[in-house]
Amino acid sequence: MFTVGMVQENCYLLRRDGSDRALIVDPGDEAEQLLGAVDSLGVELDGILLTHTHFDHVGAVAPVAEATGAEVWVPEVEKRVLADINSFVPWPGFGPFDSYDAEHTLSGGEKLALAGFDIDVIFTPGHSPGHVTFSIPEEAAVFSGDVLFQGSVGRTDLPGGDWPTLLESIRTLVDELPAETTVYPGHMGVTNLGAERASNPFLAELAR
Repeated sequence: MFTVGMVQENCYLLRRDGSDRALIVDPGDEAEQLLGAVDSLGVELDGILLTHTHFDHVGAVAPVAEATGAEVWVPEVEKRVLADINSFVPWPGFGPFDSYDAEHTLSGGEKLALAGFDIDVIFTPGHSPGHVTFSIPEEAAVFSGDVLFQGSVGRTDLPGGDWPTLLESIRTLVDELPAETTVYPGHMGVTNLGAERASNPFLAELAR
């Protein structure tokens, strides 16, 4: 996990033990640091996976893709955002970022086989309109982007955000995946679904 950029976003580089193939999830900023990690591990990127296209999650997509040749998977309804990223930065002082035309789109329900991992793509809108979560059942792990955090949840006051929709997305995760599933979120610390269902104050509505 690399916490990068002014918004302190979590980017993940993952591989199987001893493998020379890897994936990167949500490269938000500091491309040189991320590329240095790829080089130091001696791995080749099989793909760049994006949970959503808010600038803090995609700011390093273009330089990482161009340096490694890795292809990009992006939520289908947000592909246009990545292709014109600076038009969608909501606040001054961030960027500029390089836009990127992703090779692949996702809408949820896909099963990806990359870098030796079997990955289920789960549609989890609410924080953004096309947001997806990447689940690796064999590893009991999910990369939740900005849907679910340790003790918190993603904001819904940005364009396309909606609290009831986000809550239903979180319900999908906690109802369909084992409680021991590790959650690798887009901000803050690593947690698990059981702990969040039991103690996350924003999830109290799920128990009603």
